[in-house]
Order: sequence, then structure tokens, then C-alpha cells
Amino acid sequence: MEQTSAIVLIPTLIVLLTAIITHRPVASLIIGVISGILLHSPSNLLSSFSDISLEVMQDPQIAWVIIVCGLMGSLFYLLIATGGVEAFTHAMSRHANTRNKSLLITWLLGLAMFLDDYLNAIVIGNSMKKVTDKFKVSRSMLAYIVDSTAAPTCVLVPLSTWAVYFSVILESTEYVSIGEGIKYYISAIPYMFYPIIALILVPFVATGRFPLFGPMKKEELMARNKKNEELKNENFVRKNRRGSNASIWNFILPILMLIVISWFYEIDLLKGIISTLLIILPIMLGLKIIDMNRAFDAILEGFKIMIPPLMIVVAAFMFKNINDQIGLPQYVIETMKPLLSPQLFPVIVFISMAFMSFATASNWGIYVIIIPIVMPLGVALDVPIPLIIGSVLSASSFGSHACFYTDATVLAAQASGVDTMKHALTQIPYALVAAIIASLAYIVFAFVVV
Repeated sequence: MEQTSAIVLIPTLIVLLTAIITHRPVASLIIGVISGILLHSPSNLLSSFSDISLEVMQDPQIAWVIIVCGLMGSLFYLLIATGGVEAFTHAMSRHANTRNKSLLITWLLGLAMFLDDYLNAIVIGNSMKKVTDKFKVSRSMLAYIVDSTAAPTCVLVPLSTWAVYFSVILESTEYVSIGEGIKYYISAIPYMFYPIIALILVPFVATGRFPLFGPMKKEELMARNKKNEELKNENFVRKNRRGSNASIWNFILPILMLIVISWFYEIDLLKGIISTLLIILPIMLGLKIIDMNRAFDAILEGFKIMIPPLMIVVAAFMFKNINDQIGLPQYVIETMKPLLSPQLFPVIVFISMAFMSFATASNWGIYVIIIPIVMPLGVALDVPIPLIIGSVLSASSFGSHACFYTDATVLAAQASGVDTMKHALTQIPYALVAAIIASLAYIVFAFVVV
């Protein structure tokens, strides 16, 4: 039977505490799923766990994530094997000739890779870690920059997978007509305070103008006092790369092709990555940039390397499923309703939905339910629709950026070569700083304008 009290928060608290103590996100999420099942239907633990597992694995969204991320890994390892990544790294090294420049270039590349947060995290993290390693930048700092320019960048650009997805959801409400979703999305961009602040904060943290503190300070001190970390795939790279004479275009052209094709297919990254591999592989083989054996070894190795982070994503989807069953979204919304007023609406929506997104690791799926509920509440309080949308999307961006086990966090950590929990714990203080500033901005703005 669906729970309606604060008891529905227990699985989330268990997951967070277990993840912090054990640094094992998959195990923590599975424990959270089991605790949720025990709350919901304790007599059917085994059958419920089995049903949730099958339901998640049959979900088109999780299938999309697995295929896209796996093939992205394959593409990147193919570019490593052809020497394209190494050539790109050498080119970046010539411009990133100081520590601060290497981090600022990473930030700028993240801003430029606005099409999709998965593409952003995988490409920027993998291509820049050797550059930042040279200046003894901790992998945690690199992962923070990569993650901070993934979802926060994509949510602010109306030509991204985020814009397409949320425009469709907006059009499902009675307040946004069919075909006007993107127009309302654009009108809400100035009110997306969290991603704006998170992006602005990055260069200040990276260059030391904002003080290091917490676990990040420890990681940076350790990195500066020891030899650079070796890449986990170093042996694979040595065995497969073509050497320093490889062309930078071996990297740039496939990435540009991926972006253009995905855009052509209405920002469908799945069609984009499949098409890119089908086009570039015969070209590389025909030009003898790589032989068939090494090419297929790279493709298989790249897909395989994505399996550990994908396990976390699957477990996170299972956790979201049980949270939906025990009624966590409804509990949070009902708890917040009595607190709503025109002036406090934006900040309460931002904080409560940010918690929801963080707790469930759902940056997209949960908003199919939430937006049709939040929109009428805001309109009834005479809150401007762009401000409503901006506060909701800011919350979604926070969840993607800050959650310990969300897909963006996992992929940023994987691409940057750092443990997922280490990345999450070093990043969260800065995400909270941005969230606090954003909350204050919503309060001030709402009292002045609403």
C-alpha cells in the first residue's frame, strides 16, 4: 500500500548514508531498492525486486542510455586507437601551457559541446585528462569542471536534447500550445538561476579565485604533491595508438560528424552515434588509418569500459521505480503545498524539486509527472510562466549535476578517470554553494517582480 508519511524518505536517506560510508553507489542503490520494497510490500520482496529489474531493463529510456553510452565509449576508443585523441591532446597542450589555461580551456570546450550532456561529459573528460594531468590537476577537479558544463550548459541552450525533451513536456500542459514549447523554454532561460550560477562559478574555482574547501581541497593538495595519475587505459592506448604523427582531424571530424548528424535527426544522439560509426569505420579502414582487428578491438573495449557506470544508471532507475511506488513525489508535493505563496513559490519549487531530482536520480522522467502539477499551482498564484519553468528546470539541472548516482555524474567521473563517489563528494559542496545562491536569487527576484 502506498505510503503517505515521512517514512517514504527512509530509502533515500539509507542510499545517501550507505553511499557516503561505503563509496559503492551500486550496492547503496540496491539496498535502497530493497528497503523501499520492504516499505511497500514486504511479503513480496523477491517477486517485487524481480519485477522492478525486468521493468527497468525493458524501459526504452534505459535501453537508449545503454546503447548510446556504450557506443559513445566505442567511438572514443576508436579515436584513441587511430591516434586522434592523442593528436587533439597535443594540440590543446600547445595552448593550455599553464594550469589555469588548461582548466579554462576545459571549461570553454564544455560550453561549446552544448548538444547533449552525455556527449559533453564523455568527449571533454576523455580528451582533456592528459592535458590537465600534465599540470598535476586532480582528476576530481577535472570531473567537477566536466560535470558542471554538462547539464548546466545543455539546459541553457535551446538547441539541445534537454530543450527538445522539456519543450514536449511543456506542450502537454494546458498552458502551452502545441508548437510553442520551445518559445516558452527560451523565455524561461533567464530564470534558470542554478545552471547560470554553476557555470559562472567554475572558472573561479578552477583558477583559485574561489577558495578550495572540503574534499576537493584535499584532492588538489594530494595531486600537486605526487606524480600524475596514470590513465586506466594506458596499456590499451600504448598498444593501439598510431603515434605522434596522427592527425588532429582524426578526432575533430568524427565529433563534428556526430554533432551534425544528431542535429539532422532532430537531436537524436542514438541515430547520430550509429550513423557516425557506420560512416567513419569504412573510411578509416579504406584510408588504412587503422586495420580491422584493432578497430574492432577498440570498439569492443570502448563498449566494455562503459559497463560499470551503466550498472549505476540501471540501479538508479530501479531506485526511482520503487520511490514512485511508495509515493515519494506525491509526498514532497503535498508537503510543500501549504507553504506556497506567490513570492515563495519559485524558491520552494526549486528546493523541493531539486531534492526530488537528487533523491531519485531522475532529471527527466520525474518531470513528466511534476510539471503538469506545478504549472497549475504557479498559474493559480499568478506567478509568471517563464519563472515557473525556470525554477523547475533549475531543479532538474541541480539533480543532474549534484546527485551521487545520476547518469551525468557517473559519466563525468568515468570520462575523467576518477571514482564516482570521490567525484560526487568533492563536487557536492560547490553544487550546494550554487544552489544556495540560486535560492537567494529566486527569493529576491520573486519579491521584486511577482
